Amino acid sequence: MNSRHIIIPLLILTTLFANAQMKCETGKCGAAMSKDAPKLADMKCEVGKCGAALVKKVPNKKEAPAMKCESGKCSGGKDVSMKKTSLEKMPLQKITSHPNKKPTIEQLFNVTTVMVKEINTAKKQINYGYIVAKDSNMVEVTAWFAGYVEVLQVDTLYQKVKKGQALASVYSPEVYKAKQDYLNAIHFNTKRLAANMVKSAKRKLILLGVSQTEILQVRDKGKVSRLTTIYAPTSGWIFEKNITQGSFLNEKKSLYTIIDLSKVWLEAKLFQNELAVLNSLNDFKVTVKGINKTFDAKKELLYPMIDPKEATATLRLSIDNEDETLKPGMYAKLHASTQSSTKLVIPRTAAMRKSGVWYIFLATEFKGEYEPLAVELKPLDSKHYEVTKGLNVGDTLVNNALFMMDSDAQINSIY
Repeated sequence: MNSRHIIIPLLILTTLFANAQMKCETGKCGAAMSKDAPKLADMKCEVGKCGAALVKKVPNKKEAPAMKCESGKCSGGKDVSMKKTSLEKMPLQKITSHPNKKPTIEQLFNVTTVMVKEINTAKKQINYGYIVAKDSNMVEVTAWFAGYVEVLQVDTLYQKVKKGQALASVYSPEVYKAKQDYLNAIHFNTKRLAANMVKSAKRKLILLGVSQTEILQVRDKGKVSRLTTIYAPTSGWIFEKNITQGSFLNEKKSLYTIIDLSKVWLEAKLFQNELAVLNSLNDFKVTVKGINKTFDAKKELLYPMIDPKEATATLRLSIDNEDETLKPGMYAKLHASTQSSTKLVIPRTAAMRKSGVWYIFLATEFKGEYEPLAVELKPLDSKHYEVTKGLNVGDTLVNNALFMMDSDAQINSIY
């Protein structure tokens, strides 16, 4: 064997040993062996390096495959050729600047924009309350004399009566005597002039609560009725009744309470923070669940006290109720509004609040660029903010992606 034949095997062994010491790329050991070379087993990986120790072939066992390194560990597996791929993410935003201009954000995707506009609107407020009887339409019928109830014409609660309708007929000894005195004075006056006597007797009947109708009957018919009738002083509904058939009436006793429902009140509850705008509210509408009608209301009085349990004030409004649709005790909704006026507005989705300051992203003269701008806003309704400072009609604003644009602006120290 010549030297040439010796050198070639030595070169092959040297190459195999060098491959066993190769470094791992991306955590995998790719020590490729030729068919004629001894097989590698029990390869040892240390922090991305593979120390391939050559050992003898184990009888009756398969050859050790090329080892794969993952996170410093080696496990058996097929030799797979890896292709390195690089996914480049397209930035959603980038910061640009122009001479003599503030830095702006250039949006690299489709942005929804809106324009600042003027709308004709009125401030609206909703409150709730109860329908109550109007105090001035509430009349109490009281006995001005003592007596016995012989006939009770109105004997049930919640009966509707008309003004002048008979309520009860009472026998009163006191009134009966006063009627006779009046009739005697009239007879005496026909014989001798005694106008003052007649006038005095009539005055006493009036003070006892005798109706003008009965006084005229005594004068015109010339006879006295034993019973005295109590009449309804107003039209309305009997809400209270303290008289029964055959009972004895004491002087000054309350007999009936009559309430006229042609006009009613709404007592609406207002929270303390709503009192500040009360003077600017001038249009009031009332709706009641179950009644397909809207009622006009007129503001009358704000009660000068606050309910300590509910921290609410009471606003009283008057409502015309000629058809008596509204009943005391009904739960009603009050719709209050101001006079219509023109407001400069933006959608609520176009503004964000940071550290007590409102910000919007305003479109610049360069297409696709938006500049964060501090503005002054105040809530108008559930969909709009009213612009009080910083914007004009026709300005274009970002209407979505505010969080992403805000984050990018902070990262790039724009504000």
